[in-house]
Amino acid sequence: MPKELHVCLTPALIPLYQVEDYIVVIIDIFRATSSICYGIDNGAEAIIPVAEVEECAAYREMGHDYLLAAERNGEVVAGFDFGNSPFSYTTEKVSGKTVVLTTTNGTHALHLSRSAKKVVIGSFLNLTVLCNWLKNQNDNILLVCAGWKNNFNLEDTIFAGAVIDQLKSMNFKWDDAAISSNDLYRLAKDDLPGYLAKTSHSERLKKLGIEKDIAFCLNVDITASIPVLQGEKLVKLMP
Repeated sequence: MPKELHVCLTPALIPLYQVEDYIVVIIDIFRATSSICYGIDNGAEAIIPVAEVEECAAYREMGHDYLLAAERNGEVVAGFDFGNSPFSYTTEKVSGKTVVLTTTNGTHALHLSRSAKKVVIGSFLNLTVLCNWLKNQNDNILLVCAGWKNNFNLEDTIFAGAVIDQLKSMNFKWDDAAISSNDLYRLAKDDLPGYLAKTSHSERLKKLGIEKDIAFCLNVDITASIPVLQGEKLVKLMP
């Protein structure tokens, strides 16, 4: 019997899935999962995703040298070390460190998916290494798009379609969301920056003057790590 490869188009739809029956891939291309992949690949010891700004702030009192990262509506929350720009997750800043992170969309989707068989993080930065690992798994796969405040967005859906494109040779049963995601990716793949320049979140980030983040998040295969949730922490998946 073929395994299932499904796409959850927004976190609002997660309750429609029995997530405990899946390996879940969390997708928040602009910018949380891109930054998480970059940070883990650059030697962050762990990234702790939390749902609320107050939870993130509480780590300040725990007597550990945490870096606190909080983003809401595309901007760094006042009083925190940084937000979710990938340029905050360089080797110089995060190597050997534990980052506590809360974002508008990505950490929300992750927390709703915690009961999955395994939760991993996907981005264009680690696309091929992620897909190669998924090919060797024996479980159903659910690609969870973080969207924007529980709404559909293009960039996460197109990345889901890119994953599906690499898994086409496998004997998966696709749902309609997977089919449409792959169709969108195939429409956009020859000019991802051009196609995704018209997305609503891209426009939000441009208004904040951080177009360079958008361009960086569309780099393909520049990292070789897969972040995986172990307990409360995202760490590097070991072979």
